[in-house]
Amino acid sequence: MCGIAGATRNLLGDDPDQSLERMNAIMVHRGPDMGDWMHNDHIGMCHRRLSIIDLSDDGRQPMTTEDKRYSIVFNGEIYNYPELRKELIAKGYRFQSQTDTEVLLYLYADQGTEAVKRIRGMFAFAIWDDARKELFAARDHIGKKPFFYYHAGHRFAFASEIKSILQLPDVQPSIDNTAVVDYFNYLYIPHPKTIYRQIAKLEPGHFLVYANGAVKTQEYWDIDFSKPLVGTPDELQAQLFQLLKDAVSCRLMSDVPLGAFLSGGVDSSGVVALMAQTSTDPVSTCTIGFNDQGHNEAAYAKDFAQKLGLKHNEHYINDEPADIIKKLVWHFDEPFADSSMVPTYYVSKMARQHVTVALSGDGGDESFAGYEKYAIDRYENQVRALAPALLLSSISKLTRRMPSDSFFRRLNSLCNSALLSPEQAFFVTNSFIRPQHYQTLFSESFRRPIDGYDPAAHTLKYFRKANGDDHLGKILYTDLKLFLPGDILVKVDRMSMANSLEVRSPLLDKRVIEFAAKLPSRMKIHHGEKKHILKNAFAPLVGAEVLNRRKHGFTVPLGLWFRSNLRQMAKTTIFDSEPLKNFISTAGVRDIWDQHQARIANHGTLLWSMLMFALWLDHPHPPCLGS
Repeated sequence: MCGIAGATRNLLGDDPDQSLERMNAIMVHRGPDMGDWMHNDHIGMCHRRLSIIDLSDDGRQPMTTEDKRYSIVFNGEIYNYPELRKELIAKGYRFQSQTDTEVLLYLYADQGTEAVKRIRGMFAFAIWDDARKELFAARDHIGKKPFFYYHAGHRFAFASEIKSILQLPDVQPSIDNTAVVDYFNYLYIPHPKTIYRQIAKLEPGHFLVYANGAVKTQEYWDIDFSKPLVGTPDELQAQLFQLLKDAVSCRLMSDVPLGAFLSGGVDSSGVVALMAQTSTDPVSTCTIGFNDQGHNEAAYAKDFAQKLGLKHNEHYINDEPADIIKKLVWHFDEPFADSSMVPTYYVSKMARQHVTVALSGDGGDESFAGYEKYAIDRYENQVRALAPALLLSSISKLTRRMPSDSFFRRLNSLCNSALLSPEQAFFVTNSFIRPQHYQTLFSESFRRPIDGYDPAAHTLKYFRKANGDDHLGKILYTDLKLFLPGDILVKVDRMSMANSLEVRSPLLDKRVIEFAAKLPSRMKIHHGEKKHILKNAFAPLVGAEVLNRRKHGFTVPLGLWFRSNLRQMAKTTIFDSEPLKNFISTAGVRDIWDQHQARIANHGTLLWSMLMFALWLDHPHPPCLGS
């Protein structure tokens, strides 16, 4: 795993070596083992290396073909590179290393843009073609590895992290205020946008070509929900198990120590059990715990590890969050508010003390319908189809007059959601700020210039693009294309790379995702049981206790934190931040704060997103305010 960056020669200034060194040095955490750069009259590229395969200097990047035409910087792992290498050798290509980087370089030399369709893995890379004076870049199918780029005419730069691009003195971007609205709705900024108007994210499953001052992007892979598989449940389950087994097996390829993240849940337990079957040595596992038992799965993880005879490590988070949060904000480069960044950072830090590569269970929920919201949204859609809008509206009005009982609140919420269109309802499900809060929390001077902007457009874009007729398929497609690469994979990449740890996710294998998309929805949610087929596939490995345990998720006790060990730090940061006052209504935020402290309402997530935004704005090098 590595960090990559580069820029056209006209952005590198009078001393291109110094500029490239700065771009590289700011990402040293992504690759502490080696760093190098190159430049010519047209472009410069640099690379930080975390050595995983072929630890020799033969793997040094940027790497150039023998004829000097193509040069590459690459971040990721290609799991099918041994087969591709044999194929290229049969064609007459000669290799100087055992790396997947060199295979990828010559595969592109041989097949051009079609090469990206042949590779299986996680990746973001850029290849300079010196004959055509053209840069080709690509990002993996689901977006595990990041790729940011800046484009202003004949000026172009790219990097694994925004902070690397910002090392260039002529790149001075301004804040996109619509991205601020996106952030408070989603807790992240959906691609292709970033917090800056002049910097974009290359979308997952896309490649980019920069030539003659122009940028063109193109999708090379998508998820197909339109062709359900045929077969008995037992047959499809057996096929799934073989795919899972293969996905884990190929990710054990490493020349450095390898372990796994382990929670008490089905996904990570299944991955670890498959690792234990394959590995000749005890697998090293790591988990994070909380003293708040409502958010703690550490004891379950420990029990499971002991049953399998694993080398298990655990760490409990007590009073550390206030001390570490500012560091975490620095690593994200733009506002990001998934609070599970905290345990992800700590589990990565602990894992790095024992291994260089860790497998995770990420991706099972999005492909196999593991979140509670999927079952709720599916039920809402059934109500929407069966009950007339007039009846739903009447029930909604009636329940508003009923006592504030949890049953009536749930019924009112169900009716209101069912009155919306399916795609609007799913946006509401995934949104973390309500319209009334948007009006009271943000200043009129911030809201007025972007009046009419609708952050739901991101959700609607993918919901409408989904090519299956089934409602569950549409919402899974939307999360796979939006939430997964925008939130989950960003969190894992930044927090693992902050600790120079590579994380591999077998459940996000391209073949597993494609297979899951073709499974009938009744095999994902079956009689109310979520992830039905995945649980059945893992059942012989993990046992009934793991399968039947209520899902916790990788959550943190935000409500408690803002009334205890985060209270003073958060209060000072939010209410004393001068840049934040350009966006918020202090009185509106004070009202939310007071309600939370008085336990009138739990505004933990909203306060967390406000705190993360304030800390980002108060960065030592604050960005220009924009519109």
